[in-house]
Amino acid sequence: MAALDVITIGRSSVDLYGQQIGSRLEDIASFAKSVGGCPSNIAIGTARLGLKSGLITRVGDEQMGRYIKEQMAREGVSLEGIATDKDRLTSLVLLSVENDKTFPLIFYRDNCADSVLSEADIDPDFIRSSASVLVTGTHFARAVNAAAQKKAMAIAKANGGRIIFDIDYRPNLWGLAGHGAGEERYIKSDKVSEALQTILADCDLIVGTEEEVHIAGGAEDTLAALRKIRSLSKATIVLKRGPMGCVVFPDAIPARIEDGIVGQGFPIEVYNVLGAGDSFMSGFLRGWLRGEDHATSATWANACGAFAVSRLLCSPEIPTWEELQFFLKQGSRHKALRRDEAINHIHWATTRRPQPEGLLALAIDHRMQLEDMADKLNVPRARIADFKRLAVKATANVAKGEPGFGMLLDDIYGREAMFDAAKHNLWIARPLEEPGSRPLRFEFTQDVGSRLVEWPVGHTIKCLAFHHPDDDKALKDEQLGKLRTLFEAARSVGRELLVEIIAGKHGALTDDTIARALEDVYERGIKPDWWKLEPQASARAWQNIGAVIARHDPHCRGIVLLGLEAPESELAKAFEIASGQPWVKGFAIGRTIFNDVAKDWLAGRRPDEEAVAAMTQRFGRLVELWKRTHP
Repeated sequence: MAALDVITIGRSSVDLYGQQIGSRLEDIASFAKSVGGCPSNIAIGTARLGLKSGLITRVGDEQMGRYIKEQMAREGVSLEGIATDKDRLTSLVLLSVENDKTFPLIFYRDNCADSVLSEADIDPDFIRSSASVLVTGTHFARAVNAAAQKKAMAIAKANGGRIIFDIDYRPNLWGLAGHGAGEERYIKSDKVSEALQTILADCDLIVGTEEEVHIAGGAEDTLAALRKIRSLSKATIVLKRGPMGCVVFPDAIPARIEDGIVGQGFPIEVYNVLGAGDSFMSGFLRGWLRGEDHATSATWANACGAFAVSRLLCSPEIPTWEELQFFLKQGSRHKALRRDEAINHIHWATTRRPQPEGLLALAIDHRMQLEDMADKLNVPRARIADFKRLAVKATANVAKGEPGFGMLLDDIYGREAMFDAAKHNLWIARPLEEPGSRPLRFEFTQDVGSRLVEWPVGHTIKCLAFHHPDDDKALKDEQLGKLRTLFEAARSVGRELLVEIIAGKHGALTDDTIARALEDVYERGIKPDWWKLEPQASARAWQNIGAVIARHDPHCRGIVLLGLEAPESELAKAFEIASGQPWVKGFAIGRTIFNDVAKDWLAGRRPDEEAVAAMTQRFGRLVELWKRTHP
């Protein structure tokens, strides 16, 4: 069996999508970044749908090239065929959605890395490792690229591999339109038709829109173009028809287009057609390469295309296999799928950045407690920032570069500490709540969405709510309303959310108290990536909590325990009670580790080295204790 299902070949770019919908590209004020380029999108899309995919392309030896490679790795795409070009920049594309029919885009590909892909970039062993290769029409526009694709096709064919041809016609990349005509989809050209027709005979699958079939067939009548392609190739032909879905022609072209094999269609609002074809191709290949019948493959392709046209970006919007199966089974009452919360949650949870299963964190996002300490010692509050940097050193000493370690740091005194933590690749969470607020208030501003845009994508939002399920209704409504606002903002800007619930300070704790508190949150449609919860007195309490999470959000990353300044002996007991509870994944503990160290350091009784050593020792003991109780 081949190691890979498909290798895609050709374009790879960084796409910058205008975030203001209904605006000319000239007026766009901000952009969202993603991986782009037809073959790169398909490599990501097929990987999300469960195929083993690889990509052959070139990227620059700079930040954007590294971004593409890192994203491919996160998506599970093989990096073996991605070459780094020391002399050229990574390609760039600017795009916008002006209206539902106009999508301006500008290609920056002049002498860029992927534009010089050559035969030297085609490793025969890599090609032979795959059951199929996918070539694209755009990369036949330049002789050097065409030679590379033809070499890959010949090697695959000789090895029994299948050849997939995405016609992918971009007239301006063939030199037929100006730089400002990137959205132009069809310009008649005998030269292009002749070039594409030379490779049709070697293809096993040919996919294109009606305009792309016209250019490949050299005719502007669709049936005539299909028949020309059929005269040159025995390949299965897939005709993409936009809102009408697609038609598959495995054999002779019938008298009517509609007499081909048609998959199930999905009425959907068109938001952005760019990238829809790549999502479509990903869905079709998931079926075709796994031996499904053509109608099933076409249905999956149509569904994947529906997802893409209902969302803004290209590769980030392609569904995962779980998401696709949910949609096929459950459907959606929304024609704009981006408004379907259930589907969006699955998409978010199955495409967010990978993270280790457990999390062991030193929480030093405290502001009020450390301010009180500094004030009582008559020490400038500015020194708190220096102490937090020492805490980062202690955490890094324990982590020793291993994944699964992190810190909670704040924006007031933890800014420099965050920079330090990033150098050690530590997970970082940042608080948004106003310290001690009940009802919940956000710190600095209630407009959290605009604040979160400034945060690095890898930083997790942390919000503490003093919420007890027996609180009066008005208080619960206000607090949960705030959390809902935060949840929506987090999803809008693509940041993970950790919700910390402390109930014990405002009511009794029984075996079902925290479980009921979590029910309150879930009933408002809030699904945090992480929970941070106080230790429980019994295994039954944890089982109740776990049952609530499993019922409402099986994609939740899990629970970390908070410390509440408990002595180590009490934490040892709490760890033991939580042992064997699958949803409890670690801890985020602070004052048990740093409280008296901070007091001594601020008072001048401990030098830096001793403070770091003390926190290293205490954090290290908790880590070892956790590992003993959670092997």
